[in-house]
Amino acid sequence: MAIVSSGPSDRASGKGSSRLGSRRLVDAQPHPYDSALDPAAGLDRAEAADPADSAGAAELSGTAEAPRLLREDTLRPRRLGEYIGQRELKQVLAIAVEATRNRGDALDHVLLYGPPGLGKTTMALVLAEELGVRCRITSAPALERPRDIVGLLMNLQPRDLLFIDEIHRLNRVAEELLYPAMEDCRLDLTVGKGTTARTRAVPLAPFTLVGATTRAGALSSPLRDRFGLIQRLEFYDLPDLQAIVERAAGLLKLELAGDAAIEVARRCRGTPRIANRLLRRVRDVASVRGHACIDAALVAEALSLHRVDARGLDASDRRLLQLLLEGYGGGPVGLETLAAGLGEDPVTLETVVEPFLLQLGFLQRTPRGRIATAAAREHLAWPEAA
Repeated sequence: MAIVSSGPSDRASGKGSSRLGSRRLVDAQPHPYDSALDPAAGLDRAEAADPADSAGAAELSGTAEAPRLLREDTLRPRRLGEYIGQRELKQVLAIAVEATRNRGDALDHVLLYGPPGLGKTTMALVLAEELGVRCRITSAPALERPRDIVGLLMNLQPRDLLFIDEIHRLNRVAEELLYPAMEDCRLDLTVGKGTTARTRAVPLAPFTLVGATTRAGALSSPLRDRFGLIQRLEFYDLPDLQAIVERAAGLLKLELAGDAAIEVARRCRGTPRIANRLLRRVRDVASVRGHACIDAALVAEALSLHRVDARGLDASDRRLLQLLLEGYGGGPVGLETLAAGLGEDPVTLETVVEPFLLQLGFLQRTPRGRIATAAAREHLAWPEAA
């Protein structure tokens, strides 16, 4: 419930005085995720958790006999056994899930961190499926007001899973409300103002908070220390990426030649999200050209249209390296100078373009500036420096 001031017509007619003087009670606006994630609305627990790209997002008529309408391109795994890669992470979580089921408790709070696109949201949905509980999903920027996080927490059922994406962006008030909720399953709310203010403890059902972030260092220490399981997701190796592409091709009903899956895997920067995106672009080209079977040549042709080369470099990556080599002889060059030459924001270069080049060993960061390596020269067929 929320308290709002009554309108002038209410005061004139005397209606306002019958509802807390000049104020009346109205139902608060429902949280944007409530209708999407409430099983009563006719959506499956794990399927409703991510309407944009979840595994098995479906609309049901509300009856058990209603047919499940699955999207054609739902690619997320549902169970740990279907989740490819991240072996150490899966082993740790499988033990925690099994122990939790044996005790009948809520799973300890989990923090997943790592680069974007590696499966943090998917793992949260998998955990909910393995535990047989409902998953409520939101993001930190959506929790602007205290009542947003309070409403979410008070509506949780026992052992429910609450997933907060980009949790490092929580504001201070929401973070303070989470401390007693995570530790003692209670909310400490302040009622009233001034000399009449008092604190009220509201008990909560035991729940599991799963936080995901790309910047673990940006979390405050009190929040980070309240997570019982803190796990990093690593970039995927080539065999795992090939298996992911082959699985996605099967779900998309695509026929891939043996070398085609490897070609997509090599170009996806070690990230399943990019692998699935590139596979869909290849599917578009194969559909338009009328190819029943996709081979490596078609993959190369399709991805060249999107300016993705054999190592996964896109146009922005190559522009940076070419400016370094052609304009500055390979460096060293300062970040601001490169940003001005490319017409890009320095933060964009530092956080979006450079990380993958650093992983490949094509770029070095030094106190004097950025330097293109010999591997970058070889990849671009650039002559060695004199």
